[in-house]
Amino acid sequence: MKRSNAVNPVSIAYIYLRLSNEDERQGESGSIINQRKILEDYCKKSSIIIAREFADDDYSGGNFNRPGFQAMIKALKTDRRVNMVITKDLSRLGRDMSESSYYAERYFPEQGIRYVAVYDNFDSEQENFLAPFQFAINDVYLRDSSKKIKTALHTMMDRGEYCFRAPYGYKKDPEDNHHLLPCEETAPVVQRIFQMAAQGYSTWAIAEALTEDGVYPPLKYRVYELEGIRSGNAEMMSDGWNNTTVKRILKNPVYLGHTVLGKSKKVSPKSEVKRQVPQEEWRVTLNTHEPLVNEEIFRRAARFLGKRRQDYEKLEHVRKSIFGGIAYCACCGAALCSSGTVYNGEREKYWYLTCQNIPKRSKRPCANGARIKYEVLRQAVCQELNELIHLSDEEKREITLEAMRLAGDEGSRQARARRIAEAEQRVSAIDGMTMKIYEDMYAGRLPEENGRRLVEKYQRESKVLSDEIAALKKSEQSEAEAKTAYDEFFALTERYTHIEELTPEILETFIERIEVEPKVYPPGVKVYARSKVPYEQTIHIYYKFIGERPETISKTG
Repeated sequence: MKRSNAVNPVSIAYIYLRLSNEDERQGESGSIINQRKILEDYCKKSSIIIAREFADDDYSGGNFNRPGFQAMIKALKTDRRVNMVITKDLSRLGRDMSESSYYAERYFPEQGIRYVAVYDNFDSEQENFLAPFQFAINDVYLRDSSKKIKTALHTMMDRGEYCFRAPYGYKKDPEDNHHLLPCEETAPVVQRIFQMAAQGYSTWAIAEALTEDGVYPPLKYRVYELEGIRSGNAEMMSDGWNNTTVKRILKNPVYLGHTVLGKSKKVSPKSEVKRQVPQEEWRVTLNTHEPLVNEEIFRRAARFLGKRRQDYEKLEHVRKSIFGGIAYCACCGAALCSSGTVYNGEREKYWYLTCQNIPKRSKRPCANGARIKYEVLRQAVCQELNELIHLSDEEKREITLEAMRLAGDEGSRQARARRIAEAEQRVSAIDGMTMKIYEDMYAGRLPEENGRRLVEKYQRESKVLSDEIAALKKSEQSEAEAKTAYDEFFALTERYTHIEELTPEILETFIERIEVEPKVYPPGVKVYARSKVPYEQTIHIYYKFIGERPETISKTG
């Protein structure tokens, strides 16, 4: 449905900000912060309401596969109140001539959206005679600057000049943009991480301690302290630390005062895809800036990094689950982890997979978390796979035909369409409430801290709904697509004649994800430990190519 300015005379806009490493190194005064100020001033003078900000920091204008830009396009499809998109200039929209022209002169106008590039005096509702030349100049600039920047970049790398965004724990020297200085706020956090690791704390324990103390993880710090809550990165940030972030910090030699650059490179000027460079080709320069830790602490932390897990897994009595990274709780989505006791010397009999959010120590306790015997799950999955492997050609053909029929079923399509419409309507309502919160914050009617909490709450709900919408749309298949998917899956089954032992490799071949629901007992029956009460438990197995085939098992407790 096309927007109509006659119905909605108020100008409500999304502003889009973009900055690449190339732009930053060229010395443009177009930082994300400066772009935001320019657009906010423009909107204020023109009585335009800013509904939301989208940003791509450190993304090239050579293609439009950027998270911030794609999120904006997705939001425009559901938020029908927004009738404008504004950038600082045409190059912020993008530097690829054909795609920039398409969005500015065709896509936005066809959707009833007015597009304005402030510094280039481009307005999609007016005649833009110079636009073809402006698009071409940006494209030529991209190609020419790519070659020049590569040469300059290699020179700076050889001199040990830091060419990218300052890593967590550092900031750029205001007198030399290629030199790093310790950040007063985050450097102590990095030092704390190394000290704890050197004392033998696991990366999980370090992450948990930082989260409990309310320390902002790197992306959240960047959003709140550097970019602002309206940054396009706000949707991706997390409130808590994770062990992967801690590991990256502990492995980075930048904290020893060294500069290591050139570990990857783009495959082309218009692509964001990067290819890893052999280690012998990295550009390493020693002692380029002030270290945050010394060599002894760095080595000691590295020695303990992963040591507990390695030592633990060497023990014979350790249960080694094959379902790691595949099995999850259907109630809360958390991973299923090994649990249980050794009773009368029987290790396997009392081995369970349990939702990791069931324990009382969990920060997000699961009210109805899944718990299943390891052997029960293993047998159920193995049996289901063997049934699929042993299907006759005629049975495979019938299953494929049924999938094609369901793909063409009008009732199923309508049900999906209704749910998609409901979810999109809620997302649109959330965008409206979020905009009202921002307006109240700017007007002083709502304390900033309260506003931020509300925005975070709505953003989490919006993400859940957006993921559901994406999944529903992905499940929409044509009959031809359904046939292709089942043909590809049954081609996998031809690799095996029978599965005797389930292995991680077999799971990886056939299965994307397994979700386990809680046990369902007969109504009114009280269940005690080791009681033999019959129950049913549903396992959702999501196969490669063909998706879900639920499996319900009946057992006694």
